[in-house]
Amino acid sequence: QVQLVESGGGLVQAGGSLRLSCIASGIFFPINVMGWYRQAPGKQRELVATISRGGDTNYADSVKGRFTISRDNAGNTVYLQMNSLKPEDTAVYYCNANAGIVSITSNYWGQGTQVSVSS
Repeated sequence: QVQLVESGGGLVQAGGSLRLSCIASGIFFPINVMGWYRQAPGKQRELVATISRGGDTNYADSVKGRFTISRDNAGNTVYLQMNSLKPEDTAVYYCNANAGIVSITSNYWGQGTQVSVSS
């Protein structure tokens, strides 16, 4: 059974920090890219950051310089260090894993963790 389990969300004041973690299990094929997405109330889900198996990273412009994504050596755990948080970062944060070989890939999602930033 595939599971992506997120942790680390919570309530923090503006300017504070949080660290999200996501552990993926039960995925048979190699995990190519892991990432974090977020969805604020009334808005579409948007990309926050991704990291490839080789360590290449990609960030949304709104979080560049404040958030850092990283991945463990085994490749099935991804972290998101969030610094200098702003109220507009408030959202449910979802972990994503893209796994597969060649052109046959699948996307898996976690259940989401709430991040709330007060002004």
